[in-house]
Amino acid sequence: MSVVSQVILQADDELRYPSSGELKNIKDYLQTGEQRLRIVNTLTENEKKIVEQATKTLWQKRPDFIAPGGNAYGQRERALCIRDYGWYLRLITYGILAGDKEPIEKIGLIGVKEMYNSLGVPVPGMVEAIKGLKEASVDLLSAEDALQAAPYFDFIIQAMS
Repeated sequence: MSVVSQVILQADDELRYPSSGELKNIKDYLQTGEQRLRIVNTLTENEKKIVEQATKTLWQKRPDFIAPGGNAYGQRERALCIRDYGWYLRLITYGILAGDKEPIEKIGLIGVKEMYNSLGVPVPGMVEAIKGLKEASVDLLSAEDALQAAPYFDFIIQAMS
């Protein structure tokens, strides 16, 4: 949910007008809109490149994942991993657009450890994959945009760790 929606819903729940602090938060949110859109556009346009780089890095660090008996051994299993990496990148763009980590948490993190554990997917491997996505993504961004985007990746990394 965006800052604007949060302020409106909270003020309405409390039957009051938005406070000056809340209005300042909206102003700050609107002022960073162009930057957030630029970041999301870069990540979206380069999704395939980012996912490929992150995947390549992960397989180099953890060749056991793609070796016989590994969780990503075989075309189908690898395709499922790569699909998940793209899904997490898209989820990060939702958070960046909203200017809030709440969409990431609500859509993608509640129960994620339990899900991967039940499927036999090593969660530390997913953490490494997200780190790879972060690295490949920030390499495409300016220093200022990378600083803005990095916390969204870190939020997922921390939640899965």
